[in-house]
Amino acid sequence: MVVSINVQGKKVLVAEDEPDIRGLIVFSLQFAGYEVVQASNGEDAIDVAEREQPDLILLDVRMPKLTGYEACERLKAKEATRHIPVVFLSALSQEAEIRYGLGLGGVEYIIKPFAPDELCHA
Repeated sequence: MVVSINVQGKKVLVAEDEPDIRGLIVFSLQFAGYEVVQASNGEDAIDVAEREQPDLILLDVRMPKLTGYEACERLKAKEATRHIPVVFLSALSQEAEIRYGLGLGGVEYIIKPFAPDELCHA
């Protein structure tokens, strides 16, 4: 699956608890010209999103402190962050999981594993 990040601005928040995966995504996005901010859990993702106001949030579904689903719910409930598009990243590929994430306000659901450079194809 190739997902093209096409956002008005260039700032992307990557919320992923696995440092190696987060590092690969961050590197790929930076190489493509995006400014990247990072979080390693759902709670930090909310804090960083409020402070940095990214143009897009990539949220891993299974993270400590708050899951990606819980973080998305809270982000969509806040006036300051509800407008920011959320893309879920997950190894959970069941149709019910995908529908649930999109129902919370996600605009896309990317199944792991994926090649990080697939996020940046123009």
